[in-house]
Amino acid sequence: MLKNVAIIGAGESGLGAALLAQRMGYGVFVSDAGQINPDRKQRLIDAGIEFEEGQHSEARILDVDLIIKSPGIPFTVPIIQKALDQGLAVVDELELAHHFSNGKVIAITGTNGKTTTTLLTYHLLKEAGLNVGLAGNVGHSWAAQLLDSDKDWWVIETSSFQI
Repeated sequence: MLKNVAIIGAGESGLGAALLAQRMGYGVFVSDAGQINPDRKQRLIDAGIEFEEGQHSEARILDVDLIIKSPGIPFTVPIIQKALDQGLAVVDELELAHHFSNGKVIAITGTNGKTTTTLLTYHLLKEAGLNVGLAGNVGHSWAAQLLDSDKDWWVIETSSFQI
């Protein structure tokens, strides 16, 4: 069983993943090579989640059972390559969230029209009386949404980096 995760990137996706992983009983460490947004930093502090900014501490990151990377971080980043070379699993926030949701997923991606299609799909399902949630690039991360409640259906706008 997994016990400790490192989250690479502390944006919307990384924060949601960190909070969900902690809620589900994982030990969580967040690392961001840049500066963490002050509001997100405060949420990590309030949750008691360890984090670092301005660097990726290799020893700390590679001493986990699973790495969750933010969608904007390519697999070519050295710390991700080292993790893969060591045989560590590297997933994204959507894959993490999927394990903690029983809802059916409609994931929408593409070059043009993603947001419009996502919002229209969400609206149609909601107006049909379904218990539906909206997540991804059009709103809050799926993991963050699951902190409040699961839904029977999820409409998720995804970028090509998330699939």
